[in-house]
Amino acid sequence: MRKQPSNPTPTQSQPLPSSTLNGAGSLLSEDDIQKYLRAATSDSTRKAYRSAIRQFEKWGGRLPTDSHSLVSYLLARAEQLNPRSLDLHLTAIGQWHQYQGIPNPVAEPLVQKTMRGIRRTHGKPKQKAKALSLEHIATLTRQLRSQADSKKKARDLALVLVGFFGAFRRSELVAIQVEDLIWEEEGLIIRLPKSKTDQSGEGMMRALPFGAAEICPARALKSWLEVSGTTAGPVFRAVNRWDTVQARQLNPTAVNDLLKSLGNACGFDFVAELSSHSFRRGLSTSAAREKVGFELIKKQGGWKSDATVWEYIEEGQQFTDNASAILMKKVAELL
Repeated sequence: MRKQPSNPTPTQSQPLPSSTLNGAGSLLSEDDIQKYLRAATSDSTRKAYRSAIRQFEKWGGRLPTDSHSLVSYLLARAEQLNPRSLDLHLTAIGQWHQYQGIPNPVAEPLVQKTMRGIRRTHGKPKQKAKALSLEHIATLTRQLRSQADSKKKARDLALVLVGFFGAFRRSELVAIQVEDLIWEEEGLIIRLPKSKTDQSGEGMMRALPFGAAEICPARALKSWLEVSGTTAGPVFRAVNRWDTVQARQLNPTAVNDLLKSLGNACGFDFVAELSSHSFRRGLSTSAAREKVGFELIKKQGGWKSDATVWEYIEEGQQFTDNASAILMKKVAELL
C-alpha cells in the first residue's frame, strides 16, 4: 500500500480546487484557503502531532493504518511512554484519518479498551510545577534587587513580577507587545490578543494595579521599558552577555531558565520543579490561601475551566481549610 503524506493537520486534507469564489464573487486561491486551514490549529499542536506521527512511522507503522496495527504499536510502546503521550499519538493518528476522509481506527473498541488497560497499568500522576508562594516571590525579588544595576536585572525583575501577579503563561509573557500596554491612573492593563484559552482571538485583559514600589509589577515593567529604550514591538527581549538589548523577543524557554537560575541563587530546594507554570499555579494557590474569591482568581488567570480553578483553590487551602487542623485545635483545648 502506498504511504500517504504524514501530516495530521487540516493542511493536507482532501484535495482543494485551485480556486473558488468568495461571497463577493472574487476568486480565492488555494494558498488563501490553506492559510485559514493552518490557522485552525495552533503551531504547538501541529508540531506535537507531527512528532507523534513520526514516532509511529519510525516504529514501522504506515498511514492509513488499522486497529490491529495500532494495538501492536500501543503494546510495543506501553513500557517506554507515558500513557498521556500515547493518548497524544492516538489523537494525532485519528486526526490524520479524519482529515483524509478515511474511517478512523482509533475510535474502534479494541484500540480504546487497550488504551484504558494501559492507563490503569502504567498511569502515573502528572508531575506539576512548583507553585511559587508569596514568600518565594519576596525572596526572588530581594535576590534580584541585590544585584548590580543592569538592563538584564531590570528585565528579569519585571518578568518575574508581571509573570506572577498577571498569572501569565510563558507564551503569553514573551508575546506581549508595547502596543498591548494600556496605562491608567490606577495601574496597567495588558491586552492579550490571543492565548491558549482564546484561540479565536477575541482578546483578554489582565489588570495590574500600582502597588508598593518594591513589589509592583507595573512599576517594574515601566522601569524596564525606560532602561531598555523599548517604545514599540516586543516588551520582553533577549539581553546578551554585554548587557545589550536585542530586537528579538525573548525565547519562551528562557523563562524557565531564568527561574531555575534565580532559584539556585536563592537556595531553593525545589529548583528541578520550577517552570514558567509556577507563576500561574503560584498566583492561584497564594490567592486561595489569602481567601481571595473564586471569580477574582478565575478572572486574573483567564481560566475557562471552573474545575481547574477549584483544583488550585483546594490545593492552596489544603492546610488552612483542613478537618484535622480544626479537630487538633479542639483536642488541644481539652488537654
